[in-house]
Amino acid sequence: MAGAIASASATLCFSSENPIKTVHFSTKPPSFHFPKPKVSSALRWNSVRLISPLHGFSCNCFSTNTTHYEFSDGSSEVELRLQLGSLDVQSAKDIFVDADGTSLTVKVRQAGSLITLIETSSLFEKIKPAETIWYIDDDQLVINLKKQDPDLKWPDIMESWESLSAGSMQLLKGTSIYIVGDSTEINQKVAHELAVALGYTPLDTKELLETFAKQTVDSWVLAEGADSVAEAESSILESLSSHVRAVVATLGGSYGAAGRTEKWRHLYSGFTVWLSQTEAIDEDSAKEEARRHIQDSSIGYSNADVVVKLQGWDADHAESVAQASLSALKRLIISDKKLPGKKSLYIRLGCRGDWPNIKPPGWDPSTATDVPPATLQN
Repeated sequence: MAGAIASASATLCFSSENPIKTVHFSTKPPSFHFPKPKVSSALRWNSVRLISPLHGFSCNCFSTNTTHYEFSDGSSEVELRLQLGSLDVQSAKDIFVDADGTSLTVKVRQAGSLITLIETSSLFEKIKPAETIWYIDDDQLVINLKKQDPDLKWPDIMESWESLSAGSMQLLKGTSIYIVGDSTEINQKVAHELAVALGYTPLDTKELLETFAKQTVDSWVLAEGADSVAEAESSILESLSSHVRAVVATLGGSYGAAGRTEKWRHLYSGFTVWLSQTEAIDEDSAKEEARRHIQDSSIGYSNADVVVKLQGWDADHAESVAQASLSALKRLIISDKKLPGKKSLYIRLGCRGDWPNIKPPGWDPSTATDVPPATLQN
């Protein structure tokens, strides 16, 4: 049922210099929000994204070519203005507005049929559907959506590559990002896209290793073995752990440090994204696959903060994978906004390997003594 149909909506009229406007309230029942638990290994896999790079990453949105909109963020709510233009809207009964969670559909009855002005299941973030208000202002349809999180600034009405690139800065707070996974090439391509979009410094451990050793990684592996390369990359990750605003592409394969559980001490300093190729056909099965991986402690990548499952790979669609990565990171940080500060504290205390239960200053990992975790000051 439409969320705001004139005949079934409460109305409020007010006088102004313009003709009287009728404000329509959504008739959907109130939504209840339960606080999410603090981030844990189980919660991490709620930030699983499944995409097919061969077909791109879709925001599941549609807008007719003739529909133009204006958008503004007013702190506690966002306002969307849709141009009605030449559409012959006889009354509010011809307009249908359905808002729910992260979805919005707006249709207009025209000549006996419904024309979709905008339809998306990917609003930038969650709204309170019961507090949706809309009205007609001259040749514009004005829709006010109440945000679930008033502190989060919306760059645009919908989640897209552009809005994620602009909106992620307020969440990351300068924290670096590490891209891990079995394919060095995929890690490099996606890391580059993220760095350019965020204005971060792009770094590549393969390039740094080959510059230092003056030989290719493959020849290094043949000469000294995979363990030698993993140890060297671990040293580079240590030197990069104090860097901010960087996107680091790590080595894939058996000689990459990220694939080894004992080499994660300095990777915890930033947000880690695991790019994992899969045969899963939907997001639920991808999450189940991720849960199985976390139970296998021998897989180093299972330590990652979020995972993006790839159904195939096409370098031309690296941006799609980067978009899915930012979307997953956004959901993770919104679930616990203290995470960037916690990462910063972990770095200041020396990246001792005590993530996520950070111990107080002076704790020595070699003692293996259980002490209460350090607290993060607001």
